[in-house]
Amino acid sequence: FSVAVAEVRAQVQQKPSLETTEGSAINISCSHPNKKNIDYIHFYRQLPGQGPELLAAGIRRSKDVAGIAGQLWVSPDGRSSALLFRRPRRRDAAVYYCALG
Repeated sequence: FSVAVAEVRAQVQQKPSLETTEGSAINISCSHPNKKNIDYIHFYRQLPGQGPELLAAGIRRSKDVAGIAGQLWVSPDGRSSALLFRRPRRRDAAVYYCALG
C-alpha cells in the first residue's frame, strides 16, 4: 500500500510518497533545519474522507505512539524527525503531514 506525505509549511520537507507492504516497518521522515528550541514537531494523518488527526507531537525526544503501534523520533539537535511504523497495516494508508508550531 502507499503512504502519501504532504508538506504543510515551507519550514519542513518530506518525501512526496512512500510504499511498503503490510507488516514491514516504515519511517516517515521530516526535515526542519530552522526549528527553534520551543517549536513542537507535529505529525498528522488524514485518512480518506476524514479530517486531519494529530498522531504525535514532541520537541526533542522519542516517544511511543499508541495509535499506530509506533514511535515518534526526534534527532538530538531537533532538525529532523520521523514517525516509525513498526507493523503498518492497510488501514494506515493515508496522507501524513509534518508541521512545526
